[in-house]
Amino acid sequence: MAKRPRQLHFNAHVSTGGNHEGAWRHPKSDKVELTTLAYQKKVAAIAERGKLDAVFYGDSPSLSSNVKLRPVEQFDPIALHGALSAVTTHIGLAATVSTSFNEPYNVARKIASLDRLSGGRVGWNIVTTSSADAARNFGLDDVTAHQERYRRAEEFVQVVKKLWGSWEEDAILHDRDKGIYVDPEKIHKILHDGEFFKVQGPLNVPPSPQGRPVLIQAGSSDTGVDFAARHAEIVFTAQRTLQEGQAFYNKLKKKIAENGRDPEEVKIVVGLSPVIGSTEAEAKRLAQELDELLNPEYGLRQLANVSGVDLTSFPLDGPFPFGAFPDVTTIEGHRSRSALVLELARRENLTLRGVLQRLAGARGHQTIVGSAEQVADRIENWFNHRAADGFNFMPAYLPGGLEDFVDEVIPILQKRGLFRREYEGSTLRDHYDLQRPEAASKRIAA
Repeated sequence: MAKRPRQLHFNAHVSTGGNHEGAWRHPKSDKVELTTLAYQKKVAAIAERGKLDAVFYGDSPSLSSNVKLRPVEQFDPIALHGALSAVTTHIGLAATVSTSFNEPYNVARKIASLDRLSGGRVGWNIVTTSSADAARNFGLDDVTAHQERYRRAEEFVQVVKKLWGSWEEDAILHDRDKGIYVDPEKIHKILHDGEFFKVQGPLNVPPSPQGRPVLIQAGSSDTGVDFAARHAEIVFTAQRTLQEGQAFYNKLKKKIAENGRDPEEVKIVVGLSPVIGSTEAEAKRLAQELDELLNPEYGLRQLANVSGVDLTSFPLDGPFPFGAFPDVTTIEGHRSRSALVLELARRENLTLRGVLQRLAGARGHQTIVGSAEQVADRIENWFNHRAADGFNFMPAYLPGGLEDFVDEVIPILQKRGLFRREYEGSTLRDHYDLQRPEAASKRIAA
C-alpha cells in the first residue's frame, strides 16, 4: 500500500449516554434504552457517515460501583463489535480486551474471527485491568501489581502475535480437482513455553484481508510507553496542553525508533471531548447545563477507581488534598491518569470540587467549549505541531454531540485538506495508512 500524505485520524469513543458525567440526565441525550443494538447501530452509523476511522468502547469485566448514579452497563466487546460489523460497511471496530483475565489462545481466536468476519476492520485495544472488583470476579483477592500485569501482558501479546501469524498468506489452496483445501506445510505450531503461558498453536482461523488485527495500546506511564514502543500501532493517550502533547509525542516516537520500528507506522491518538455550539456563547451555556447535573459522589468514586485513594472525608471546596496521595510510582491502578490528576490540580490550583468538574467532561482527557471553527482550529494546531496524529473524539452527550462533530467540524477539516472525504480502502489498516505486518509464519517456519 502506497503511503498517503499525512492526514488526521479520528475514533468515536462511545460511552453510555455520553462522556460527560451529567450527560445522561440532559434533555439533549437520547432517553432510550441505551443497551440495545438499535441505539449502538445509530451511533456507529453517524461515525461511519463522518468517515471516521473507528468506533471505540472502553471495557472492564465488572459492574461499576457507580451504577446507581449513571448508566454504566457494558456489553462484551466481541459480542458488541460482532453485531456492529453486520450493520456497518467501513467503520473500524476497536475492541477493548484485557490481558489480565483471559488466555492468549481464546483472545487471539475471538479477535481474529471478528477481524475475518468484518473484512479486516478490527483493532485490539490491549489493556491491563487494574480493577479490584474485576479481579474478584476471577478468583483473586485483589488486583495484581502494576509491573506483573505488564510482564504478563508482554508475554500475552507475544503469544497472540505468533498465533495470528501461524498461517502463511497463501496457505489456503482450495484445489477442488486435487481435493486439497490447504497446504499444511504453510500452517505452523508456535510451541510457546514461557513464564505465564504454554501454547502449542496454530490458530484455527486464517488471516483477514488486513493480515492481522491492528494493535492498540492506552497508557502513558513509563511502563506503558515501553510496551507501546514494542507493540502498538495506535496509541491512545491523554494530554491536556500542547506542550504536554508534544513532549509525549516526541518521547514515544523516539522510543519506537529505538526499538527498530518506523515511528510513522505508529499513530498517536489523543482524547478530546468538545462541547460544540453554533457560537462560543451557545457552547458555554450547554457546558454549564451539563456541569449543573454533576453529582460529586459519582466523581469521588471515579477518582478513587483511578487512583485507589478515597477522598470522601475532605471538603469539596477546600484545597486539593495532595497529601492523601502516595508516590505515583507506587500506585497499582492507573498511574499515568493519577499523575495527570495531580498535575492538573497543581497547575490550575484547583479545589477538590474543581478537579471533579475538570474530570467530569472526559475523565482527564482534553476538553474544549466553543464553536465548530474553534474546535477545528484546536485539532489542526495539535496536528500541525506534532502533538497528535489524530484524536479519540469523546462526545459529551449522545448522539447529538457526535452529530455536531460529524456535521459541523469534519467538513471544516475536509475543506482544509486535513481529513478524507471518502474512505480510501476497506480495512482498518487502510484507514490508518498502516502497512501489513511481516508474516510471522515465515519466522516460525524458520
